[in-house]
Amino acid sequence: MASQDRPVCQIFSFQDCKASPDPIFELPAQCLTPTPVPIVIDNGSFQTRAGWAASAAEFDSPRLLFRSVAARSRGAARSETQIGNDIPNLEPLRWLLKSQFDRNVVVNFEIQELIFDYVFTHLGIASEGGVEHPIVLTEAPCNPLHCRQMMSELLFECYRVPYVSYGVDGLYSFYHNNTQRNIRPTHTGLVLSSGYHCSHILPVINGRLDAVNCKRVNVAGSQAASYLQRLLQLKYPGHLAAITLSRMEELLHEHSYTAVDYHEELEKWRSPEFYEREVHRMQLPFSGKVPGGGVSVEERQERRAQQLRRLQEINARRREEKLQQDQERLDRLLAVQELLDDGLLDQFHKRLVELNMDSAEELQSYINKLQLAVEQGRQKLLHSDGADGKMEVGVNLLHLLFPMDEGDGVALMDPDFPEDTLPEKPANVVQPMFNMAEYHQLFVGTERLRCPEILFQPSLTGEDQMGLMETLQYVLARYSPEQQEALVSNVFLTGGNMQYPGMKERVERELLAMRPFQSHFKVTMASQPALDAWYGARDWEGWISRQEYEEKGGEYLSEHCASNAFIPMKIAKPVPARPAESSITTLTLTGTSSAVSTVTSALTPSCSTVAADVSVVTS
Repeated sequence: MASQDRPVCQIFSFQDCKASPDPIFELPAQCLTPTPVPIVIDNGSFQTRAGWAASAAEFDSPRLLFRSVAARSRGAARSETQIGNDIPNLEPLRWLLKSQFDRNVVVNFEIQELIFDYVFTHLGIASEGGVEHPIVLTEAPCNPLHCRQMMSELLFECYRVPYVSYGVDGLYSFYHNNTQRNIRPTHTGLVLSSGYHCSHILPVINGRLDAVNCKRVNVAGSQAASYLQRLLQLKYPGHLAAITLSRMEELLHEHSYTAVDYHEELEKWRSPEFYEREVHRMQLPFSGKVPGGGVSVEERQERRAQQLRRLQEINARRREEKLQQDQERLDRLLAVQELLDDGLLDQFHKRLVELNMDSAEELQSYINKLQLAVEQGRQKLLHSDGADGKMEVGVNLLHLLFPMDEGDGVALMDPDFPEDTLPEKPANVVQPMFNMAEYHQLFVGTERLRCPEILFQPSLTGEDQMGLMETLQYVLARYSPEQQEALVSNVFLTGGNMQYPGMKERVERELLAMRPFQSHFKVTMASQPALDAWYGARDWEGWISRQEYEEKGGEYLSEHCASNAFIPMKIAKPVPARPAESSITTLTLTGTSSAVSTVTSALTPSCSTVAADVSVVTS
């Protein structure tokens, strides 16, 4: 009965999806007449989405979706660069991958140019002479002016586009969903956007972004994937190469969830029944062939006997060679001894020096040892099939376990070698079967909720910063109670890293603990958190013309409801030098040609304040 109630384990396989190259579309005629249709590019740090801002049904979704990476070896030609879906598998080229982003800000404009080339080419636009279509492009909240200036310069000068419009991806998604829900304009709300490199808190007051109180949290999808990879590599050190970053991203997207109450959920995982029911066993690819697994007992015994016979033959041949070498050496020493017997003392002493011996007694000692060794060698050869068989088996088994050179093998052939044999294992003993499939399984348990939790507790990864909800509370504290009520009445979640199951419920629980008693709030999830930024950008306009770019500079921004606030860069102009006033006293020092300013100070008796007027007069 207990075996029937045992929960069935869940075994999953990694998809290991490989990207297929994007087709090169033909430029549709309706995108050229009567006026060129804008191109909408959601320039995300994880994925780039590009398409046409046309009303036709065939243009309702982005034409291109690809990873925002480029792979090019050092010194390779520009044409050899692989972009996005041209890279079928990212892992072999992981060390070559480059992105145009540093966190969520575009800084590498050489890679950005390659991304634009890829987009225009696959949309069917020849960009050699210029791009005639306006461009709608997303950018980071509070994007630095220098980065926008470089982006405008790239689009206007390199591609010669007629118009450009910039907007924040999270705000595009916010207004797109508000339009779908029929919320009247002058929206007020709080946007929580989490992407691949960082997350943002974006307060919107009366339809405009309050850029002063925007906050960024440097924790998002890439940090969660790296954290999951580190956890599993520590848990399974035997599968380090198989625990790749691409598979960790798949685990996050398909098997992870956000706990409504993190500590309460961890307590549930202490239960063995809950663990067996909820743990996901990820099957790694493996080869089912086990060395020697398909060989019967008789075949193994026959192979062993053949190896023993072969090693016995090698051993006998080595004994014969050693006996022959000892006999030749003995003959040489006996020839030297005959010189002594014949009375040829001069030749005898000369041969002793050549043999590195000092006396006739030493020569006789060597002769006796060699005679004994030769006699023992002959006896072993004569009785090789008799009593020495056990010793031969032991020596051969030692050679089987530790293969050696011939010289080393001769040294092991010692008559004092122990004559113990290895015990035979009975053939009827059942050996435990090794489950190769289970060995190549990753048990993903509490990791399913620990990795998304770093969005709320970055300290789990060692990050010394506030979590998403703690940052939200800090932002709300900067507003009046009436504004806080208006902001929390429309809390909007968007971004690819917000798609974990349970994310909305977790934010609602955190807000319930954060807000005053009996206060009201509303949390809404984007209909398509990863794509709504592109759909929202398709419906907005706030163009920067080429003439405005040339007149007002590359950092200029035509503001609209979903854009950043434009704060022009004020450069202080140098003030022309005034003639010296009468209040400045100039002293000329003897031996110098420089003018030194005088410092006049007044000390008040009632306090120790010193007022000093310093003036510098250059000669």
